[in-house]
Amino acid sequence: MPHASRYLAEGPRVGIRHFTYEDGAEFAARARESKDLHQPWLFPPDTANGYTAYAARLIEDRTKAGFMVCEKESEHGDGAIAGFININNIVEGGFQSGALGYGAFAHAAGRGLMREGLDLVVGYAFGAMRLHRLEINVQPQNAASIAMARSCGFRLEGFSPAMLFIDGAWRDHERWAITAEMRA
Repeated sequence: MPHASRYLAEGPRVGIRHFTYEDGAEFAARARESKDLHQPWLFPPDTANGYTAYAARLIEDRTKAGFMVCEKESEHGDGAIAGFININNIVEGGFQSGALGYGAFAHAAGRGLMREGLDLVVGYAFGAMRLHRLEINVQPQNAASIAMARSCGFRLEGFSPAMLFIDGAWRDHERWAITAEMRA
């Protein structure tokens, strides 16, 4: 009998799986280790209670889906969390769309693991989730996030001034998108 994978999708170095409540300790520790990498763009929960509330929204809300990007083999252990990718604001019906957000953890940054994970999430979203369109909204100064969106085939569609309230202010964002047809 073939071995069942613990991942929803796998690449050569990473697999993606849904968030679980049991991920709290590792996720919070990695978020604390990664503050310098994340801020001022991103503020993932860095406490157990913060993680539980965050994960609950991704696990229980049908308009959201959270994915852990996990290293298949690493010095941090098989299955170590390299980062996370969330699909928010999922709209079904004629729209079939969602908005992506993502973050790498410091130990995995710059190694191509998140790019591989994003490619897997996009494939899963257009396959099993039957979405048609995904968007990424990125602050223009976040060169690493823009490079990742571009490398995964997203196209720049526009600029939205004062789009999201982040770190105490309304921030401008570039809008990047990909459709199932572009992926094919």
